Amino acid sequence: MAKGRQDHQDHLAAVQLLGKSVSKRAGFRCEWCDGDQELRLWEYQPEQEPSEANLALICQGCRELLASKKPDPRRLRSLRNALWSEVPAVAEGVAVLLSRCHESWVREAIEESFIDEALKERLLP
Repeated sequence: MAKGRQDHQDHLAAVQLLGKSVSKRAGFRCEWCDGDQELRLWEYQPEQEPSEANLALICQGCRELLASKKPDPRRLRSLRNALWSEVPAVAEGVAVLLSRCHESWVREAIEESFIDEALKERLLP
């Protein structure tokens, strides 16, 4: 087996080991919108070592928003509260998604959040 493939398999296994604790932290609800449909682990920064801080439990609807190039601003409003999470994968992950929307409330919400200042500057030029 190629080394890259083995590294990928090892990474996925490490992520899965954290799944139960992340799910408990999330109360078995989406950490972005509080939904409960088709929950899955999502890695905020997959190039880093798996950790609870880098993982969020998110629902199918939020994964669809992530995949969209122009997410619907009305659907994004429900994610605003996630900006106040102490978990980077939750707060910063939502901030990255929200920053794709150019409505004034998005800028204000990100500016008021507790996310890293360097990330704020990158998201809000």
